[in-house]
Amino acid sequence: MSFPVRKSLFVGIAGISLIGTLAGCAPSAQAPAASTGSASSTPAAGTGDSSSAASGYKDGTYSADGNYVSPNGTETVGVELTLSGGTVSGVNITQHPSNPNTRKFQGEFAGGIAAQIVGKKLDELTVSKVAGSSLTSGGFNQAVEKIKSEAQ
Repeated sequence: MSFPVRKSLFVGIAGISLIGTLAGCAPSAQAPAASTGSASSTPAAGTGDSSSAASGYKDGTYSADGNYVSPNGTETVGVELTLSGGTVSGVNITQHPSNPNTRKFQGEFAGGIAAQIVGKKLDELTVSKVAGSSLTSGGFNQAVEKIKSEAQ
C-alpha cells in the first residue's frame, strides 16, 4: 500500500516543480527597472536622404541598454540597431548575464532576434518571445524605446 502513496507524492512534487519552472519563464508583471545605461548613436553618412526624413528617424547605428526582471533579479541586455530609412537593417545583442540561466536565455534571444526584426520599420518593433526567451524581450523593448528617441 505504500507504493501508490509514494508514487502520488513523487507525481505531486514533479507537478509543483514544473509549475515553478514555467512561472520563471512567464512575462513579469513588474515594470522594468530604470536603466543606468544611455543611448548612443553613430549616424551614418547620408543622413539627409528623403527616406530617413520620411520615416522620422535618422540613418545610423544606435546603441542602448535595457533592463528586465528575471527570477534571478534585474538583468541587462545591450541592443545595437542599424537603421536605414526607418527600417532595421542590422542588429547586435550584447549579453550581460549575471548567471548561467541568464547567459542561456540571452544567448538564445541573441541568436533569434535578427530573423524577427531585420527588415521591419522601427515603429513596428515590439517583441514578446524570441527563441524560447520571454523575459529578455522586456529589456530589448526598453532599449528600442531609447533608440527611437535618440534616432529622431
